Amino acid sequence: MEKRLILAIVLSFLVLFGYTALFNKPNKPAAAPSVPLETAPVSPVPGTVGQGPAETKPAAAEAKPAPAEPAPAPSQASIAGKAETDVVVETSLFRAVWSNKGGVLKSWVLKEHKNSAKEPLELVPALAAEIGRYPFSLGFDDAALAGALNTALFEASTASLDLADGAGGELRFTYSDGSSVQAEKTFRFSGGSYALAIEIRVWKNGQPASPSVLWGPGISNLSAVDMKQSFSAARGSAVYTGGKVFRMNERKFKPGANTYNFVDWAAYEENYFVALFLLPSQKGQAAFLQETVEGRAPTYFLYVTEPRQAFIGPKGADDLKAFGHNAKKVINFGFFGSIAEILLVAVKFFYKLVPNWGAAIIILTIVIKLLFFPLTYSSTKSMAKMADLQPKVKAIRAKYKKSKTDIEQRRQMNEEMMRLYKEQGVNPAGGCLPLLIQLPVFWGVFRMLVVAVEFRHAPFALWITDLSVKDPYYVTPILMGITQYISQKMTPSSADPSQAKIMLFMPVVMTFFFKDFQSGLVLYWLMTNILQIGQQALMNKMMHRHPVTAKAR
Repeated sequence: MEKRLILAIVLSFLVLFGYTALFNKPNKPAAAPSVPLETAPVSPVPGTVGQGPAETKPAAAEAKPAPAEPAPAPSQASIAGKAETDVVVETSLFRAVWSNKGGVLKSWVLKEHKNSAKEPLELVPALAAEIGRYPFSLGFDDAALAGALNTALFEASTASLDLADGAGGELRFTYSDGSSVQAEKTFRFSGGSYALAIEIRVWKNGQPASPSVLWGPGISNLSAVDMKQSFSAARGSAVYTGGKVFRMNERKFKPGANTYNFVDWAAYEENYFVALFLLPSQKGQAAFLQETVEGRAPTYFLYVTEPRQAFIGPKGADDLKAFGHNAKKVINFGFFGSIAEILLVAVKFFYKLVPNWGAAIIILTIVIKLLFFPLTYSSTKSMAKMADLQPKVKAIRAKYKKSKTDIEQRRQMNEEMMRLYKEQGVNPAGGCLPLLIQLPVFWGVFRMLVVAVEFRHAPFALWITDLSVKDPYYVTPILMGITQYISQKMTPSSADPSQAKIMLFMPVVMTFFFKDFQSGLVLYWLMTNILQIGQQALMNKMMHRHPVTAKAR
């Protein structure tokens, strides 16, 4: 790998390593709570709120409500003595368990994804049962009304739903206290999809009441093993408004920047999975709240107003694209997101040819190397020319010994060096520009391998059983460092001997940085080094046959 590119990537990794160490640590208990757990949540957007964490604006004036639909006739669905029952909704992708007590979600198990114990993955945290707060609980300004509905026994429209792919089904919960309060919760499912339609209506004294809907506490059940994986342990909210996604990690919770107006969708997310809620266009409101109870670490909840649809499942680019509404933006592809998305499409194509994600990464690496070969060859030739000119460059610098302190001498030295470069047909930046073009691709590969759920628990070969976590025996990082060293020794350099020695220390630095990164990323870089060694040997042979020595004066 060319030395300048290595240096640029090492500096980038210094930033990345610092960010990971500071911000992606496993979640720890916060020092103090912000909202008591016993307090029933109010409407999620009180007072003034902003469109994003860094901006606050007065909340928009509320639109006049549409004519109220008549409340359903009072029923005796939740009379004293009626038992709490579960309703199971099963599709090829998930198994959901709903309770008629509050019409809440008790379990959402993904059949095609496993936890660290190799069991089907549960997205409803176990903490929900411990504290009695489940997803799809309701919040009102009226705490008594919220408490009554979240503990009431609803009438379920069916005892179970078993949906084949493409088939639709509906689950409706209805409740009436026999006098002033009526409520309906309707959920519509489609087999073969992680999406569901939502309709929640509440009336009090014949007038519609607008509840907020809860997701939490948290999402999924991260084990101690999961928590050690810095990228998996990052959980929090993501809100899409104004064409941008605003995120708040649980560990960086800010009470003054946790509510949002004009929201298109809001989500509770972790690196690979999400509970995303589509809200009314230009009217959606969302809040990410921290709550606590004595003896427990703070817990976090997402509240949204009038959700229309939800997507509860893996952050698969194809599934989220099919869901629509720019939901794919919940995948944090990073600054070079468009490049990462293109690379993901490419690696998925290669996976269809060779059904092994590690092999697909290797093929992608080969293709990238082939595409950049002309740029790499041009950069190497330029570096070789610069190396040939170093004696003359040193002679010019020796001529102007006072250039560091004398501005006029420095100007004359620069002019003389530029004349030398022009006469010899050398562009000093010729070795850098091709490398700068390659750097965004590297970062695109990095982000793709970090966030793409396809690599989670994906085996490669032998001891590498999960490309989304580090190599347990550090074999690939060590091999990567060795091949990095060989590649550097083979690459022409215009650096002085002391700088060259410093550069040879870079493989050690890179090995240290890479040792805890995903084995998929290390595999990519190791393969890049191996290909670079072969490519450098070929270029050295080509330049030996066709010397690139600078022209004589």
